[in-house]
Amino acid sequence: MTTPDPTIRVASTDVPDERGYFGPFGGRFVPETLVPALDELEAAYRAAMADPTFQAELAHLQHSYTGRPTPVSYAKRLSEHLGGAQIYLKREDLAHTGAHKINNALGQALLAKRMGKQRVIAETGAGQHGVASATAAALLGLDCHVYMGSVDMARQRPNVFRMKLLGAEVIPVESGSKTLKDAINESIRDWVTNVRDTFYLLGSALGPHPYPMMVRDFQSVIGIEARQQILDQAGRLPDLCIACVGGGSNAIGLFHAFRADEGVALLGVEAGGRGIDSGEHAARFADPTISRPGVLQGTRSYVMQNEDGQILNTHSISAGLDYASVGPEHAYLRQTERAGYTIATDDDALAAFRLLSELEGIIPALETAHAVAEVIKQAPKLPKEAMILVNLSGRGDKDLDTVIEALGFD
Repeated sequence: MTTPDPTIRVASTDVPDERGYFGPFGGRFVPETLVPALDELEAAYRAAMADPTFQAELAHLQHSYTGRPTPVSYAKRLSEHLGGAQIYLKREDLAHTGAHKINNALGQALLAKRMGKQRVIAETGAGQHGVASATAAALLGLDCHVYMGSVDMARQRPNVFRMKLLGAEVIPVESGSKTLKDAINESIRDWVTNVRDTFYLLGSALGPHPYPMMVRDFQSVIGIEARQQILDQAGRLPDLCIACVGGGSNAIGLFHAFRADEGVALLGVEAGGRGIDSGEHAARFADPTISRPGVLQGTRSYVMQNEDGQILNTHSISAGLDYASVGPEHAYLRQTERAGYTIATDDDALAAFRLLSELEGIIPALETAHAVAEVIKQAPKLPKEAMILVNLSGRGDKDLDTVIEALGFD
């Protein structure tokens, strides 16, 4: 896939609309019992974002607790090795808990406390959102319950232990494919049952309105920082921003600050798994025969489904990208041609995982390695004066068991 030309059409940043739609995507498709809760959440969120006291508390915690701003690092050896564009890394792996997930978890946990909700629930795939939610809950004195598919629990054991150590209850999900989609299903069921006293701390830029907007806004600190940092370091904006896309929170967090910059291309990288032809992947935009607009877990976006509308099983070596749908704003950015989307296979991600580790001393999360894999493809095609900014969404400690097994290390 070629890098998208962002000058074709620039999507408006004035989304979502009042009903929560990003063009034809988004909205709110939920049981009637959740409508009042979502109305309450949206009203509380808008009031909090307009409250200087809330904003000041969040900014203080981002700085003193999360460790923001995270740096932008020039990847000198990787740039030289690839022999093309100059590569810069936005280091979300250096945020507290080791990933971008803490940005949203901390914002939503503060909102839960403001709303008087003592109990929070969360879903998690790779475990990083679960860890971030448990961390924020511990900091603010909230009761935390995390739903996690048993398949993901087996491949993310360190994060399961971290959540428990932080005081959260980790609830295994044995239904369906036992991965992220099923963890979200159980979280929604819990919320429907306990809606009066429970806050659903959703981890990605999906779900019913206002979650895609809310998660994007809490994650937009990534792009806001990165845009100023790259200007300070390099004197101009990058030519291309790259991020991995599962639900899409780290990517939308990076992309949002650059959307009005017509000279900056945006490229998201989905999980190609064992290849598109194998059918074992989680690439929602790559194969129109199995992925088309539909409704899943409260929102309208692209969904991997069969001809009867049944949700298909997905596969990725990275638990955080192993999901059958994608955030509605990403579907909108693709439709308006403001962003392009491509894939990296499991093998691509493993090769990128090793290369970044060996050349830069940075062990990335397997999710992040998908974005790095696309950098490896793109950089040699571009002139040396070109600049690529890639979001390092998380660190790879959690994936070492998976990588050891996949690469056959002793």
